[in-house]
Amino acid sequence: MGIADAPREQWATRVGFIFAAVGSAVGLGNIWRFPFQVGQEGGAAFLLIYLLFIAIIGFPAMLVEFVVGRYTERNPVGALEEIASGVWSYVGWIFIATGFIILSYYSVVAGWTIRYTLLGLQDGYLADAGEAESQFVSLASGLDAILLHALFMAVVIGIVAYGIQRGIELAVKVMVPAIIVITVGMAAYAFTLEGASEAYAYYLSPDWGVIAAEWQSILPAAAGQAFFTLSLGMGVMITYASYLAQDRNLAEDGAIIIGFDTAIAFVTGLIVFPILFTAGIDPADPGAGAIFVSLAAAFGDLTLGWLLGTIFFGTVAIAALSSAISLMEVVVSYVIDERGVDRKVAAVAIGGAIFLLGIPSATDLVLLDLFDLFADQILLVLGGLLLSILVGWSLSDLAIAELGRGTGDLGAYGTAWIWAVRIPVILVLIVALILGILEYWEFLTGPFAEWLGDL
Repeated sequence: MGIADAPREQWATRVGFIFAAVGSAVGLGNIWRFPFQVGQEGGAAFLLIYLLFIAIIGFPAMLVEFVVGRYTERNPVGALEEIASGVWSYVGWIFIATGFIILSYYSVVAGWTIRYTLLGLQDGYLADAGEAESQFVSLASGLDAILLHALFMAVVIGIVAYGIQRGIELAVKVMVPAIIVITVGMAAYAFTLEGASEAYAYYLSPDWGVIAAEWQSILPAAAGQAFFTLSLGMGVMITYASYLAQDRNLAEDGAIIIGFDTAIAFVTGLIVFPILFTAGIDPADPGAGAIFVSLAAAFGDLTLGWLLGTIFFGTVAIAALSSAISLMEVVVSYVIDERGVDRKVAAVAIGGAIFLLGIPSATDLVLLDLFDLFADQILLVLGGLLLSILVGWSLSDLAIAELGRGTGDLGAYGTAWIWAVRIPVILVLIVALILGILEYWEFLTGPFAEWLGDL
């Protein structure tokens, strides 16, 4: 027990909370991960399954995290210790570990976005795909990547250190509107490119044969992406909801957040794929760096591509920052709530530890994939699954009552939500977790084993 009974910070406005949650969701998950996941998993086939998962498991699971956070007014560890007993009380540690690991390599990728923004200002994008790949490999690991990782983490630490209202809320009120305006403007520009019609066919017309043949790969990837992009399974929504007043309509706020997040992810596809198809680049190139290689080559081939690339990667950097501060807040809130540590001290200490954990990801792309696959396809899904089982089957009355605060009697809607958590959410997450573990094992015995053999 730390200082859980001390006066707790709250969001100054509803808009501040929504922008913070949207900012957390609208980050690298939408603009970095989403396009290369779509490319790797068959285009519109993945998009369709992803959108279904957002509706079927994303929205109900988000409300699970909201009710736990607001009811307890605690961080994930403190929240689970308050509402659960036995081994269930330790589930919160999964969320803390997930946020900690994700931010360690997330910050490295965010550093890439800063580097590519500067590269655009120098008119340094290379049109040849092979040269662009070599350029990425040289920039994405080593001292340059470590320094940018350090710079990004320093900014995150600074914002989180100033607290909820003066730090996070103030920052996202600037960043989120900027992200929305820029992405819509870039999508309008991409519509004018000559490869737009072919790109839209690839992105928007599902190939049912691909779904039938590749569902074992598409299912865990789509489930992991849905959780990643909505900041579920990592404790962010539990933590952010813990700063909410009791009269907020959680279902309404959740729908707004998911609507914004999904729309921006979708619009990002309307930007990226026309650019790739216009430049004649295959969108299915695999790997965490695929979108940097492919887009940099495309920008190098377009008139005024340096300007377009600067704007695009700059937007990604802003989005990455809005998400990173939420991941940092999860761990910092635990240290503040349970250990009584001053916020500024907690931010510096936790940020420093995350930076150190991220150094391996900044030195080799295989190690980044090692962390990414483990967090995305196992930890995220595991945390969401266990919390859904606990709330759906053991704490349903408490959860329905908490969801009804600020809205009145939910009636049949509350019952429908709990059964959505109990059956489709849990079943989909169980299947996704099993397939994710199998895919991670393939990585360990394949690319990672080869990497170890080359040492």
